[in-house]
Amino acid sequence: MAATQKTLPTNVDPHAFIAAATPEKRRVDGEALEKIFSEATGEKPVMWGPSIVGYGTYVYASPANPKNTGTWPKTGFSPRKAQLSLYGLKDLPEGEALLPQLGKYTEGAGCVYVKKLEDINVQVLKKLIAIAAARPDQGAS
Repeated sequence: MAATQKTLPTNVDPHAFIAAATPEKRRVDGEALEKIFSEATGEKPVMWGPSIVGYGTYVYASPANPKNTGTWPKTGFSPRKAQLSLYGLKDLPEGEALLPQLGKYTEGAGCVYVKKLEDINVQVLKKLIAIAAARPDQGAS
């Protein structure tokens, strides 16, 4: 039996979500990221679950079980209290190769963490977002 995907698109307004981010620095950086991601992807933001601002969608296949597929944002971010979480930037070979030029960041399983926008090179971020936005579907058609 296939696993049920838990994080799905919602009807929550992403601008309202960003406006409510705390502390103040997260809100400011979140507003800047919204502009950067929208510009780089040509997509409108959509809330995925309670905390991810996503751009575009693609069908993914689980590396552990390719029969398990789902839909996920091609890229996105979350202005979390402790740091900014950036999604989709490191899981393609071209993005992985460019990531070291981003600046000061740490990595999680599926995302890149940044303390503040001033710590990274925004031009490199835009390139990483464009790479992620161009990703093809991985799942069976």
